[in-house]
Amino acid sequence: MGKFSVEHLKESGQYKVLAKQAERARRLATAERYARARSAPVRTGTVLYESFSGNGMLCNPEAIFRHLLGDPQYRHLRHVWALSSLEEHAGTVAEFAEDPRVSFVETGSAAYLEAMAEAQYLVNNSTFPWTFAKRPGQVYLNTWHGTPLKAMGYHVPDGGPDTRNIIRNFVQADYLLSPNPFTTEQMYYAGYKLRNIFEGTIIQAGYPRIDHQWPDAPARADLWTRLAAAGIAEDGRRIILYAPTWKGDSFYNPANDAARLLHTVRALEERIDTTRFRVLLKIHQVVYAAARQTPGLEGYLVPNAVPANRVLGITDVLVTDYSSIFYDFLATGRPILFYTPDWEDYAEGRGLYRNPDSLPGPVARTLPDLAAHLAGCVRQSDGGLEVPEPWRRQYGQDVRDYVPDDDGKATERVVEAVFGQEARLPSGARPDLEKRSAQGSSAQGPSAQGAGLEERHLLRDHSDGRQKLLVYAGGLVSNGITTSFLNLMENIDHEKFDVSVWYSYSSHADRAANALRINPNVRLFPRAGGPILGLADRFRYRRTLDHGPAPGADFRAGAQPIWDTEWTRCFGQSRFDYIVDFSGYSPFWSLVLLRGKARKHSIWAHNDLFAEAGKVINGKQPHRAHLMSLFATYRSFDAIVSVSPGLARVNATNLAEYAPAHSFVSARNSLAYRRLQAMVSTERTPLPGADAAFAELYGSGSRDLSYIMRTLRRIYTDATIDAELGHQRTLDAFFPEGHQDGVQTFVTVGRLSPEKNQARLLRAFAQVHATRPKTRLLVIGSGPLEKDLRQLASDLRLDRCVSFTGQLANPYLVMEAADCFVLSSDYEGLPMVILEAMVLGLPVVTTAFGSVESAVPPGQGLVVERDDDALAAGLLAFLDGKVAPAEFDPAAYNDRAMEEFYRAIGVAGNPVVEDGRLLEG
Repeated sequence: MGKFSVEHLKESGQYKVLAKQAERARRLATAERYARARSAPVRTGTVLYESFSGNGMLCNPEAIFRHLLGDPQYRHLRHVWALSSLEEHAGTVAEFAEDPRVSFVETGSAAYLEAMAEAQYLVNNSTFPWTFAKRPGQVYLNTWHGTPLKAMGYHVPDGGPDTRNIIRNFVQADYLLSPNPFTTEQMYYAGYKLRNIFEGTIIQAGYPRIDHQWPDAPARADLWTRLAAAGIAEDGRRIILYAPTWKGDSFYNPANDAARLLHTVRALEERIDTTRFRVLLKIHQVVYAAARQTPGLEGYLVPNAVPANRVLGITDVLVTDYSSIFYDFLATGRPILFYTPDWEDYAEGRGLYRNPDSLPGPVARTLPDLAAHLAGCVRQSDGGLEVPEPWRRQYGQDVRDYVPDDDGKATERVVEAVFGQEARLPSGARPDLEKRSAQGSSAQGPSAQGAGLEERHLLRDHSDGRQKLLVYAGGLVSNGITTSFLNLMENIDHEKFDVSVWYSYSSHADRAANALRINPNVRLFPRAGGPILGLADRFRYRRTLDHGPAPGADFRAGAQPIWDTEWTRCFGQSRFDYIVDFSGYSPFWSLVLLRGKARKHSIWAHNDLFAEAGKVINGKQPHRAHLMSLFATYRSFDAIVSVSPGLARVNATNLAEYAPAHSFVSARNSLAYRRLQAMVSTERTPLPGADAAFAELYGSGSRDLSYIMRTLRRIYTDATIDAELGHQRTLDAFFPEGHQDGVQTFVTVGRLSPEKNQARLLRAFAQVHATRPKTRLLVIGSGPLEKDLRQLASDLRLDRCVSFTGQLANPYLVMEAADCFVLSSDYEGLPMVILEAMVLGLPVVTTAFGSVESAVPPGQGLVVERDDDALAAGLLAFLDGKVAPAEFDPAAYNDRAMEEFYRAIGVAGNPVVEDGRLLEG
């Protein structure tokens, strides 16, 4: 019955709904538990550690933990380890069962949330979950887990949105650990765009985990005891460690990886002298569970609980592929081999920072080649192992570049930097936690003293001189606001401004595609997760959300714990010069933004918001409640920015009770006109030899399609041909017979909603078509009134001459092919579509909405009254040749629009923009 019920739910479509409700309930419960835990004081002297999302006591956190545990100076500390399963890691738990200073929690449990909320020190080599928001008095060290060979963050194709939880963790960290300048520059500053935004200290002093590669006698004996328990007994043979990365292509079927690894290990053994060498296998945690169950891997497979760097300490030759483990192994001076049968495919799909020729060891594409390179590591004179001569120079350079501080004392330096103040306290003395919090969790950063820690190891200044701007973009739904935002990101001077964008993350195809369209110079803060609310917080949260701040209050002043926590959860310790709510529609986002520290806070008003609040759709006013709450935040903003001077006057009048008149200013939206022009044309750069092919094609007079296509491929690239064919297919869909003799096409573009009043356009067009039958109308867009408008067109008997296209990926192609652009709105802000029509050279007929003079300059286009007859007369005026294409300079327009933007957000002086560059301000 249960099985039938689940299947029935799936078939009825209710399963997804219930699953979403269950997930939401789980998230709310987690947030409530975490909020409750945060009400307790921070526990001084407690350290929480987590590695690889709880997949073991591993990597840098493990090395730091063992050092602190064994150092008498830190015996007062209490240590909590987060593990994914206490049962799965029972051996690790048992190792410390007799030490009262060490305890364990399972990731995701209530105890884990308590530890995350209450521990004074937080040490992680990856990321804490979405719930995490660092508290005052907590100190967060993110160690990361290796020098990158694989591309990271924004260096991965379309990787920006995927950085969302990583960058959120990084900007909350007081300390980031970097093993070398390459990692600092290439991964932190560039890959994750932390330059100019990170407020903490980067400790560039070596990697604690690499210290394990110089084991003393007890450590070596302990390692062999642990390996022997896994069936790997010491037998005197040299060790070849095969340590491949997990490539991420079989997450849901890791058994495939395990079988492939077994084949590789056995094939390698067949090609080496097994009396002198043995092969061990150290693999990614994702694959380990499946590999452990794979017959034949026993005796090869190093347990997941054994840190990789401990095994590197007894390894004679390392074989890897794309794993950053080879950087760690450089510190030993021993040979490294690379087995990469799929280098080109992997590099193309993921991206790599190095090419095969630059690596510090030979690269093998086949197992026989690998065996041959291994033989090349053996000295003929005495049978010892060495780096082959052709790679020694590169190996030496890599040692200098990537492990300059790995001398076996990196852990001491890192501990001194982060925990040194604990060691210098008198016995039994502890500083007042609130006093420490008031100074900031890291105050002025650690002093470089003891353990060989030097000032050069501590990087505190990450600025590049640019002003920092945070922009909230909304949900990135395809609409006019999103288009205006994307245009702004193209036109802002990125050499003068460091731009961060906050938006509501979504996997919905349309929104995800728009996120990928954001200018690549921009740093993304995609928001996921929800606010941290306890039961007692929910009433206060809902009251503020529904009604806004108290009348007359500046929401930026004083403490607002709920909203401050959400700011920290999203932006950590980040500070900005300017904060902009560009969406300007939802009080939640505005309230969070107002808690950010900045010189100026601005909010955009894209249309007549008072009219928007009163807009009726299907008998309801869907925007009234949240807009009235939003208006209550206006007094806390320095500027309420309308998108035209006329609209600023309208909003200043209608919303006068919510903010003083001087705060209502204007800044016109800018255009991405180069992108628009590119979308309506195909770059047809002929290939070498194209002239001869052209002559042959036209001289033959052939109509053989296959011959024509073969010849075209000698003239243009496949990409050019495909783009042109795509354009033609789009045009054929809406102009099936091309431009028929005498037929004139009107086009309108916009959301099908009440303020656009496309019903007026349909009625006006019906009048025109009755007397001028060689006319047609294209309606591009979608919205809540689409069904009603289609019915109206049918009632007016316009089915054969009016086409509703829905949303188009490239509306500009269809617009350019039309003859005249029409807008029939009752009210607008600054309709970008009019400006876009002018860029495309279209004549424009529009109704006289309140801000029309900002969109249609005097003498350009035709502006008519907002009624059916006037609009019909305007359409007839075009047909009679009385409406000419507008004369419009988009570059000059953009320069003026960007000057207005800079003034509106509060840039000092008199900003002057020429050719897109900010010259003053």
